[in-house]
Amino acid sequence: MRLLLDTHVVLWWSQGGSQIKADARRRIREADEVFVSAASEWEVAIKVALGKLSVPGPLLDVVAASGFSPSPIDLARAAAVGSLPAVHADPFDRMLVAQALVERMHLVSHDRLLARYPVLFLPA
Repeated sequence: MRLLLDTHVVLWWSQGGSQIKADARRRIREADEVFVSAASEWEVAIKVALGKLSVPGPLLDVVAASGFSPSPIDLARAAAVGSLPAVHADPFDRMLVAQALVERMHLVSHDRLLARYPVLFLPA
């Protein structure tokens, strides 16, 4: 199983993961591959700069320490956002959905609204 973690799931994981449902934690530990999108680093950087979020260090460090892999944003993934229905207004979440669809990954998120997309969804 290949997983793509929503930004909040990565942050929760970096804090020990107790906010993540037990089934999702187990699947993250047992997954073939776990990815974190460049969109998540972008989202964190913006929220930190605006004073809306405080994190101990770069998300890239969490990704490396956790054994996760970065998932880049390229033109194909960005273009896929345009074909999504207007279910969710958050551009970062829409990018994550597009990446999960293009790469055929399960999207791990606490945001159940994302499950309304035709994406493999794993509730966190």
